[in-house]
Amino acid sequence: MRNEASFPAEHRTEIWMIKKSSRVDFACRALRQAIIEQALPPGTKLPEDELGVRFGMSRTLVRAALAHLQSEGLVDAPARRTATTAKPTLDEAKEVFEVRRTLEREVVRLVVERWRPEFGAELEGHVREEEAARKAGEARVSIRLAGEFHTRLGGMSGNGLLRRYLGEVVSRCSLILALYGRPHSADCAVNEHREIVAALRGRNADAAIAVMDRHLGSVEDRALLDQGRGSQFDLGAVLSRYADAADMRGPSKVARLPKRKTRAAK
Repeated sequence: MRNEASFPAEHRTEIWMIKKSSRVDFACRALRQAIIEQALPPGTKLPEDELGVRFGMSRTLVRAALAHLQSEGLVDAPARRTATTAKPTLDEAKEVFEVRRTLEREVVRLVVERWRPEFGAELEGHVREEEAARKAGEARVSIRLAGEFHTRLGGMSGNGLLRRYLGEVVSRCSLILALYGRPHSADCAVNEHREIVAALRGRNADAAIAVMDRHLGSVEDRALLDQGRGSQFDLGAVLSRYADAADMRGPSKVARLPKRKTRAAK
């Protein structure tokens, strides 16, 4: 195999940039999943040194990952202070749900307009995954799948920008549920998602939007309860298992890794 040092300088720079981007994406994927699944509660401190050890990254790359998650509204990273998972106020949470309702209505309208039979099969398969997670008692997986149902719909809209914005808002809602909501009710999510699929199959946009509005109203009712919850947990253990899950590219694989120091990426 050819040594990187033998490549021209511009090619070595390109290789380094690809590796840098890959490491940052890896850390973002793992941290995003941990936040969405509520394994990292709102307000959790995210020390750069700890993240660097768990993901084998330099502080520079850690800061890049945190900045990206901050742009998605999942992390607060003020200058010269330790970053934390975001902790939106109740008013900010309500604003997020207002935006989400607007986006989801447009998604439903576009999905109905562009409906294909395979959409129904894909959504029904996803709901079956939600049901399996519920029966297995995998609460965190169930939380993630509930959000992914909506991002799948966003993908079916055919509008990439709309899907991106919806994905970010859905992630923020997961954070809000962790902060203000009562424990996740998988039964509610599964049944309500089945109703949405049935409404979409009917190809009546107004009726489908009404079903989606009722569903989001129920989610908001579960979320916007002014009773934040705190819990003790091992940050290192959480980071380890989500780093493993991201590395294996298996979202439900959360095997715990032993704590160990790794050489930081330059």
